Amino acid sequence: MNIARLRFPLESTELKDFVDALDPVNAVADRATGFVWRLQSDTGNATDVPVFGDSWLIVNMSVWRDTDALTAFMYQGRHRELLARRREWFERVDEAMTALWWVPAGVRPTVADAEERLRHLREHGPTERAFTLRKPFPAPGTAG
Repeated sequence: MNIARLRFPLESTELKDFVDALDPVNAVADRATGFVWRLQSDTGNATDVPVFGDSWLIVNMSVWRDTDALTAFMYQGRHRELLARRREWFERVDEAMTALWWVPAGVRPTVADAEERLRHLREHGPTERAFTLRKPFPAPGTAG
């Protein structure tokens, strides 16, 4: 899960490039090797899904086969281009805004699950319960 604090309203001209890229980038993710599932509302994305009770936060949550598959998607193509522009659209925040954790096959995490994992990461740093790409933990039952 990843959250971001908007610098401008989603409907603003400042966020037009970001908003216009959501559907194409999500379509690439949906077909990517290792992709399993992503959170979405009736809009096809998750920009209107509430997180932490803060209307300036947006959430992106997805399930991937492993961290290698997630990393491969994140740092290539259109997603990489958008990642490079994130400071134009989102506030810099000092606390952790991204948390990863392993979920059993077939499980779809909820926003409440994600909020709890991010709180845990902020409080305890990377652990098996919630970690980061910089400090990942192996899937349960596998060698590290």
